[in-house]
Amino acid sequence: MASTMVADQADRPEVLPTERLLANGMARPGLRSDLRRIADGRNAFTLASLWFWVAVLIGGSVWIDRWWAYLIAFVLMGPMYSRFAILMHEAAHKLLFTNKQSNDWVGTWLIAYPTWTPISLYRRGHFAHHKEEFGPNEPDIAFYGGYPCDRRSLARRLVRDAVGISGWKNFVPLFRSLKVPAFRRTSGSIIGVQLLLWAVLWATTGRWWIYPLLWWLPWMTQWRVINRLRAIAEHGGLEAGADRRVTTHNVRQGWIARFWFVPFNTGWHLAHHVDMGVPWRNLPRFHAELEQAGYVTDGITYPTYRALWGALASA
Repeated sequence: MASTMVADQADRPEVLPTERLLANGMARPGLRSDLRRIADGRNAFTLASLWFWVAVLIGGSVWIDRWWAYLIAFVLMGPMYSRFAILMHEAAHKLLFTNKQSNDWVGTWLIAYPTWTPISLYRRGHFAHHKEEFGPNEPDIAFYGGYPCDRRSLARRLVRDAVGISGWKNFVPLFRSLKVPAFRRTSGSIIGVQLLLWAVLWATTGRWWIYPLLWWLPWMTQWRVINRLRAIAEHGGLEAGADRRVTTHNVRQGWIARFWFVPFNTGWHLAHHVDMGVPWRNLPRFHAELEQAGYVTDGITYPTYRALWGALASA
C-alpha cells in the first residue's frame, strides 16, 4: 500500500482535545447529541424527491422522444445513482430514520435493492471499513490500493469502468448466488425488484428498452466511473493509522462535484470518519468544528477533486 500521500506531521498538529471536542475528534456529549440528531421528515422528503427526479428524467426523455433527450437522461442517471448510494450508506449506518425498522425497510426496498445492492452484506463490510481503514478486513482495498499510480494505470481502470467490465463483475455474481442457499433470498429479492421496475417502466412508457437503457446501463457503466473517482478521492494513497487524517483525504467542496458525485454532503468524508454517527445533514457543521479546532488544516486540504486526482495519478 502506497503511503506517500500522507500529509506531513506539521500539517497534522496535535490539537485535541478541546473544550468542544474529545481526544479522538468526536464532539463532547452535549454537542454530539445535537450533531447526531436525525431529520426524519426531511430525509423522507429527500428520498421522495430523488425518485421524483428519476421519473422526470426518464419520463421527460420519453415525452421528447429524441436521441439527445435519451442521452441527457442517461448521463444524468449517473448523479442519480450517486444519490441513491449515499442514502443507502445513511441507511446502512442507521442514520436515515430514527425508527430502526423504518430505516432498514426503506433502505432495503426503496434504495438498496432498486440499485442492485445487498444492503446487509454492504453494512457488514462497511462497518469493517470504519473499524480499521486499510486493516486486514478492509472490504474496499481493491479501490484504494496501488496509489499513487501513473496516468495510464488510472485511465485503464476508468476505461474498464466506463465500458461495463467492472459492472459485469458485480452483475454476474448476483445471479450465481441464487445457487447458494444463504444468499438466495437476498439475490432473488433484488432480481424481483429489478423485474418490477422493468415492468413498470415498460407499462408506463410502452418501450421495453427504457429500463436497460436508462436504469441498468448507467449502473453498469458511468456509475462505476463515478464510484471509483469518489472512492479514491476518499482514501486513495493513504495508510492505516489511529489519526483519521492519515486514512482519509479532505477536499474543498465545490458545487459541480457536489452535484455530480459527492451529493448529500458525502464530500465531508473526513468528518464522517471521525464520527460515523453524525448524519449527512450535519457533516458540514461537524467539519466546521474540526476546522475551528485546528484539526483540519490547509496542509491536508486539496483545493479541488481535480487536484487530488492529479496527485493520485502522479507516480
